[in-house]
Amino acid sequence: MTSTPPVWRRNEIDSPCIQICVVHPETRLCTGCNRSIDEIGRWSKMNSDERSEIMAELPLRKSVPTGRRGGRAARLKR
Repeated sequence: MTSTPPVWRRNEIDSPCIQICVVHPETRLCTGCNRSIDEIGRWSKMNSDERSEIMAELPLRKSVPTGRRGGRAARLKR
């Protein structure tokens, strides 16, 4: 088995993308990876420290609100 030549090896953090790319309209985060549109767009230009910081934050983010969107109670508040 042939090893990968050193020129093709990259010491970069992998992308958290899971190919479910839907941005939630309220949180503005991707429901697949929890990154913002800005983070997704800049990902390839970020250094490994920036990527690592974001990767550490992702599990704490909520891309989709957990509460109900409204219903009768919300209509009555208007």
